[in-house]
Amino acid sequence: MKSLGILLSGRGSNFVAIADSIDAGRIPGARIAVVISNKADAPGIATARQRGLTALVIPSKGKPHAEHDREVVAALKQHNVGLICLAGYMRLLSPWFVQQFPHRILNIHPSLLPAFPGLEAQEQAFAYGVKVSGCTVHFVDEELDHGAIIVQKPVPVLDSDDEHTLAARILEQEHIAYTEAINVVLGGNFAVAGRRLQKKK
Repeated sequence: MKSLGILLSGRGSNFVAIADSIDAGRIPGARIAVVISNKADAPGIATARQRGLTALVIPSKGKPHAEHDREVVAALKQHNVGLICLAGYMRLLSPWFVQQFPHRILNIHPSLLPAFPGLEAQEQAFAYGVKVSGCTVHFVDEELDHGAIIVQKPVPVLDSDDEHTLAARILEQEHIAYTEAINVVLGGNFAVAGRRLQKKK
């Protein structure tokens, strides 16, 4: 049984999608060992507790970044987490944090990286006038929205779209993509060469 750790700062809709996929058997052999938030009022923490999951608040406000990272890493290791999934976690992980879990931290981003990294990706895509947007699940490395890509899902930008309708359609694909990516990584049947993730035959 592979133990997942979820990091979130808000409602954690991707966390809910992952939990639903595990419950439905779409991510076999996995369980959520711990859900951690840096914000006590994150709705995702209440959701985790309602589902009977271990949920921890490790506040980041007013703490040195390195100290907070050490506390989060300690909690993940205490729960024997083998794969970390970021679900709207609004903090940059330090290089030290990433090095504790090489190729074991996943993030989802609402654009087809490397286009539109950072915040407000849907607004960036809409303002730029692209005809196709989407989402990307990638390994986390020391740079923002940068690690090797595992799964991407394209989403057409319709003439009738605004950034809100586009974001809603991308979110639907995010939930599908995250489940696919977790299965790829837990299956272990891949190698990362430079920036490329290659599935082994």
